[in-house]
Amino acid sequence: MTSLNNNQANDKALKQESNNMSTFTLIRQDNGIAHLVMDVIGESMNTLKAEFSEEIDEVLTEIRNDNTIKGIVLISGKKDSFVAGADINMLASCQSASEATALSRNGQMIFDQIENLSIPVVAAINGACLGGGLELAMACHARICSDNGKTALGLPEVQLGLLPGSGGTQRLPKLVGIQKALDMMLTGKQLRAKQALKMGLVVDVVPNSILISAAENLVLAAQGKASQIKKSQRKVSVLDKALEGNAVGRKIIFNQATKSVLAKTKGNYPSPLKIIDCVRSGIEKSSVSGYQTEADHFGELVMSPESAQLRQIFFATTDMKKEQGIEGVDARPISQIGVLGGGLMGGGIAFVSATKANVDVRIKDIAPQGISHAMKYGYDILNKKVKRRFMLKSEMQKQLAKITGCVDYSGFKNVDMVIEAVFEDLSLKQKMVDDMESICAEDTIFASNTSSLPIGQIAAKALRPENVIGLHYFSPVDKMPLAEIIAHSKTSDQTISTTVAFAKKQGKTPIVVKDKAGFYVNRILAPYMNEAALLLLEGESIGKLDKALVKFGFPVGPIQLLDEVGIDIGAKIGPILQAELGERFAAPEAFNKLIADKRLGKKVQKGFYLYKDKNGKKVTKKLVDESVYPLLNIIIKDQKTNDELVQRCVFMMLNEAARCLDEGIIRNARDGDIGAIFGIGFPPFLGGPFHYIDTLGADMIVNKLNLWSNELGERFKPCQALITMAETGNKYYS
Repeated sequence: MTSLNNNQANDKALKQESNNMSTFTLIRQDNGIAHLVMDVIGESMNTLKAEFSEEIDEVLTEIRNDNTIKGIVLISGKKDSFVAGADINMLASCQSASEATALSRNGQMIFDQIENLSIPVVAAINGACLGGGLELAMACHARICSDNGKTALGLPEVQLGLLPGSGGTQRLPKLVGIQKALDMMLTGKQLRAKQALKMGLVVDVVPNSILISAAENLVLAAQGKASQIKKSQRKVSVLDKALEGNAVGRKIIFNQATKSVLAKTKGNYPSPLKIIDCVRSGIEKSSVSGYQTEADHFGELVMSPESAQLRQIFFATTDMKKEQGIEGVDARPISQIGVLGGGLMGGGIAFVSATKANVDVRIKDIAPQGISHAMKYGYDILNKKVKRRFMLKSEMQKQLAKITGCVDYSGFKNVDMVIEAVFEDLSLKQKMVDDMESICAEDTIFASNTSSLPIGQIAAKALRPENVIGLHYFSPVDKMPLAEIIAHSKTSDQTISTTVAFAKKQGKTPIVVKDKAGFYVNRILAPYMNEAALLLLEGESIGKLDKALVKFGFPVGPIQLLDEVGIDIGAKIGPILQAELGERFAAPEAFNKLIADKRLGKKVQKGFYLYKDKNGKKVTKKLVDESVYPLLNIIIKDQKTNDELVQRCVFMMLNEAARCLDEGIIRNARDGDIGAIFGIGFPPFLGGPFHYIDTLGADMIVNKLNLWSNELGERFKPCQALITMAETGNKYYS
């Protein structure tokens, strides 16, 4: 019998597994090699589970007792996926750190058995090889992977507040070096096939059609001895050798890594520092010490509140991917879309639609320059990938060819959906609806990217209001994961389901929100920003305010965010929210002086921060433009504590979030938490506004709000939903 190809091996494995219902199947070949096929029954992807331990022990015992087996090729029975990681559901059953540590030790011991086999074991990787999957692959004596675009290798545990707990912190540095290993584990970044080869994580990259035969050739070349397997080759620079090859250099690496982590996390996330400690322990002390440190830290992190919140975010977003816009209502297929308005927003929408949703995009702008700017948006992103050799130039050209532009409406007749990204002007948006209804098909969806105008008002003059919906993106569109789907009272169920499905294809996590001014994200953001502005006018410095909120966990401070978004944008949205929702949304009148002074923020290089020095040169450090203080008649006092600054801003956001849920603006607390985290960067380790309310207790928040309401004004008055929760002791999550 000749060696099996990929499909034959998988088919035979599936057939055999259906008989014995085993996750791991050993299929012997006539050339003395055995294929060890992993295929978790009934699941679309392989994940490692604690209950597999006995199965793995049995198959390893069988391998050790069979002298006819010259080597093993480890493969997946799943198409385009190796092992996606460990099943994190099993962590929920851990009642103590010691239980979680025991899970880690068990995984380490199983993978040690693979590493200690005397015959060569090669992992043939096609598709996702992440987390525990990569730890499994690294326990093999060599790895070879396919050039499939879906092949990705990484250890993303840090994103769940954890660390690789089955030997990953010990094996990865030995394969790719300390610095590259730390970079991978501290960021959770995933490597493509060629990157993995360059770093020495795999020994070769081949087409998937010959992946298994190439892996077999590696095994055969070792002549039955694990010690003779071909080793990965990586280029090590002189500087890397100098740093990693001695204790003084390594100390510099670990100190710099620690400094960098603290600068980014502000100490809010414990897992990165523990990852550094695991690597240091294994390198500076011994492998035994390293593995024990890894297991102990893994156990501690599993029980940490930060990891618990990050894991619930993972489960929430996983559940949201499975949901339809309206249950039982199927989405219509979208193959062509039109985008109204070029520039950054239009360009971003066109880019994610063409490259992720894989649809043809037609951009319409009033001027060729607008189209050029939109086209450049996608070109700049893809060209960076080409320069870094993440993408072939031909593939870039293929993706860009899906985007075209016009200054009239040519090409719009057959589009399935139109997404408008024009100025925040109601009459202009209503005209866009009218134009599209006269040109497009009767069932073409009109989606507005408005950030504040009620969709019902945009659809007020529409002939087919059932097709009009809000689809609100966040800037930059290619990076921000959230999309708000806003249905007005006449939007059809199919329009909702179709828009939700399309947003998912664009790579977004959509939340369906009620049609009211500000929707959800901007509505909870506005009082937070306004309170920061009022604190500034009370004499708290810009630097102190922003640093306090960044230390709390936001990616940028509120004043810097205002510079980033555009002070004029805030000035336009504020009156809309105030008119619809009341005086608590009134922005400080003093800020009108900023507009008069043409301080619109970063886009014009003039705002709260400096962007150019006196000579017109770009400022590299983040420096406050001190001239803004006399402009606003501010005398800096800095009398308040950081905690008071944080609470006054954040509690305004919590109060508004509770009010939004009570009014049905969002469907549930889960959507509110995900919307705040993905839309405005609410600290993920706190779980979102509603989880944070539960953590603090509604009574504590209500007491603080009442105190400030008496001292500072009605804007702090707690909403009825929080008052009721404080009285009853209820929580948003059981």
